[in-house]
Amino acid sequence: MKRTVLSMLKNAASEFGDDPYLHDKGDEGWRPKSFRQVSDEAEQFAVFLIYRGLAFGDRMAILAEGSSSWAIGEFGALHAGCISVPLSIQLLPAEIPFRFNHSGVKIVLAGTQTVDKILSVRDTIDALPLIVLLDGTEDTLKDIAAANNLSPGKNILLFPQALREGKDNEEKLRPELEKRISAVKEDDVVTISYTSGTTGDPKGIMLTHLNYWANCKDSFDMFKVPRDFSTILILPCDHSFAHTVGLYVPLLCGIRLFFVDSRGGRMALLRNIGSNIQETKPSFLLSVPAVSGNFMKKIRSGIEAKGKFASFIFNSGMRCGIRYHGNGYNKPSFFTRLLNFIPYRVADGLVFKKVKEIFGGNLQFLVGGGALLDVRQQEFFYTLGIPIYQGYGLTEAAPVISSNMPSVHKLGTSGKVAPTVTCRILTPEGKEAPVGEKGEIVIQGNNVMKGYYKNEEATAMALKNGWLYTGDLGYYDKDGFLVVVGREKSLLIAADGEKYSPEEIEEAIVNTSPYIHQAMVYNNQCKYTTALVTLDTAALKDLPAAASGKVEEVLDAVKESLYAFKDEDAYRNRFPDRWIPSTFQILPEPFTMDNGMVNSTMKIVRFKVFEHYKNDVDYMYTSEGGNYRNSRNCKVLEALLKH
Repeated sequence: MKRTVLSMLKNAASEFGDDPYLHDKGDEGWRPKSFRQVSDEAEQFAVFLIYRGLAFGDRMAILAEGSSSWAIGEFGALHAGCISVPLSIQLLPAEIPFRFNHSGVKIVLAGTQTVDKILSVRDTIDALPLIVLLDGTEDTLKDIAAANNLSPGKNILLFPQALREGKDNEEKLRPELEKRISAVKEDDVVTISYTSGTTGDPKGIMLTHLNYWANCKDSFDMFKVPRDFSTILILPCDHSFAHTVGLYVPLLCGIRLFFVDSRGGRMALLRNIGSNIQETKPSFLLSVPAVSGNFMKKIRSGIEAKGKFASFIFNSGMRCGIRYHGNGYNKPSFFTRLLNFIPYRVADGLVFKKVKEIFGGNLQFLVGGGALLDVRQQEFFYTLGIPIYQGYGLTEAAPVISSNMPSVHKLGTSGKVAPTVTCRILTPEGKEAPVGEKGEIVIQGNNVMKGYYKNEEATAMALKNGWLYTGDLGYYDKDGFLVVVGREKSLLIAADGEKYSPEEIEEAIVNTSPYIHQAMVYNNQCKYTTALVTLDTAALKDLPAAASGKVEEVLDAVKESLYAFKDEDAYRNRFPDRWIPSTFQILPEPFTMDNGMVNSTMKIVRFKVFEHYKNDVDYMYTSEGGNYRNSRNCKVLEALLKH
């Protein structure tokens, strides 16, 4: 049998049949769709696409919140031999035309919350694609059509209408559908994914059926989740991690997938995450550092609100639990475990078990992807009893390259390399680095992308003799775990040419400072290292100096908190002094997706931040700006405290 996404869905429909697969929330509660229903509706949507004239290899964009219709629409496109172009709902309108024009989309699945973005830039799109709304009513459809001079049913329609149209023409077009399904090859492209990137302009990553099949099988073989497991997708469907592990891996193991209730738009979606987790009681969650970091902060705030006794039990139990478990792989001495066992178990019985109830009570673990996950976060959740098994990957690898897992894990690492992936660490001279020495991570396997769409130059730079050069730096430790240290293009560079990855320092600052919300550390052949920071103004206002308007004293508190990580066991003596910021500049607003400073997984888009705040960066290397008590910091801080 061909190793394709279609064969995975076909096998799932046969093996799991009427078992529930996808779940959306409606007014009446959670609405399931079985594996067989999803397969049937995917074929109906494929017939609709054929009926509307889409040819084998044509592109279909998806710009909508995650839902059953999102997944069924993509499966339908694959049945018709088409290519999916999943897009982030956080895209600015101005970012849409390039993606539409570059990929040449013929149809777009949109949400009522995103369709206006498309229509607002229709004049800069080469040809406005057919629009299928994944949510909304007929009245909604008529209103959108009337406001934008569109014809309902002709160039804009609802997803259920598309399914009906497909069903009505299924008998007539069944031979063509079967012909297309049979024609799909393992090397055919499934998706063109435009990454938002953190160091440059986006490129269209082409992932094939074999890429997805191989990565799904590796993911399943590493975790071996049982059939009765469930998860709720709190990451966007266009995110490669959520796309592969969230949508596709369930086809191999029959797990149930829930989508966060997005009715009411993005803010409603964010508000609903907590309550939806409580309702669905997931067995595991897919996460990124920004999401798990937010969970951690809310847990700590909730404990503090319970009073000093609860805080004491929690904090002492957390410290003892970290000592008791060690790094999860190399066990601490018997004496250390004995000494910390009782206070850890007391905290677990009195506090930790109650904290875990906020995740529904069934959560066994989280799987972490995206940016580097700070070791302090890993220790926190491991001690709490819901470990984050951090992994490493990138979209070009479909995306999983390595992961910690229940059977073998080590905190502070990105785990073991996936079974069918070959991973090497290369020095700048192109030689294989010895254990413990950093170099570029280079991989080979069936999960490696076909290339960048319409970009032979970028493809040739990334793919060399069958190897994917990731642009990430890492090393193997003595126990064979992969340790990722950051992006090569994000490196700090000292005046003498020495290089260092900033991500771990940034995570250390943000995770220990009560006042710093975000930090971007900078050094590009300069005499000292600096940082751009955004502040948690709500926390600052609790300072007595803030209430009395003593701006310089508040600045002193911010400065002291910036270096708080130095007193933490996890970070003590971890970073060379030359890479620790000597000064900082406070920015007037946080890095957000709206201002383009972070991408959809909350990673800082470094080149955009530098371009926007170049003047502030340069200022930190002047005699005045070199002192954190400078006039600009005072002015920005004064304005933040007033608001």
